[in-house]
Amino acid sequence: MPTPADALGEVLEASEAILFDFDGPICDVFRGLAAPSIAEELADLLTTLAPALEGQARATDDPMEVHRLSQEGGEAALTAVEGALTEAEIRAVKVAGTPTKGSVQAILAARSAGRRVAIVSNNSADCVRVYLVLHGIIGAVEAIIGRPTLRPDLMKPSPHPLITAASAFGITPARTVLVGDSITDVEAARAAGARSIGYANKAHKQASLTNAGADVVVLGMQEIADSATLIKPPR
Repeated sequence: MPTPADALGEVLEASEAILFDFDGPICDVFRGLAAPSIAEELADLLTTLAPALEGQARATDDPMEVHRLSQEGGEAALTAVEGALTEAEIRAVKVAGTPTKGSVQAILAARSAGRRVAIVSNNSADCVRVYLVLHGIIGAVEAIIGRPTLRPDLMKPSPHPLITAASAFGITPARTVLVGDSITDVEAARAAGARSIGYANKAHKQASLTNAGADVVVLGMQEIADSATLIKPPR
């Protein structure tokens, strides 16, 4: 009977490109600057520009949800909130601390195995780039697919970011696998026709990622690193 490690190896070996979500698999973005405080900042801004959205804006502690909501306030509100979110993300990653345990090893092992590597994130490409440079791993990542400018509707779970990443590498999404820690990552991968590896960095996520349809679920990024060292070059 195949083991989880066997399943992980099969998924990696079948993929020409390994796409990593950023917040979770690579970095705890809001470790040093709490997400609820950023959500409150964005809610204050959105309330000023679109007062009718105040109740909804203050009902969430997720900055991404305030950003999604800002689309309903018109182009000026969306532009202002997206700009403020990007600025806050850059502040956050500068104090986010070291990369997720095993994540750098996973990226390097993937590259050593001849796989293309990209970051595919709902965070801004700017904040991802700042973090990768800060921690000396920018050279190991070939592409950064960040939040689509002024199009929160195209963030994951939309397949758009995965399709964009695959296109950048000249392959079909079916030849990629996304490593992500949320249900929306799995949904985006399925919608794109890609595989997915669920990263269960919290106990309850193992079941939820499995139920969402992840091809395999790991409990640590080092599992991906270890498995990637054993796979054959892409066919």
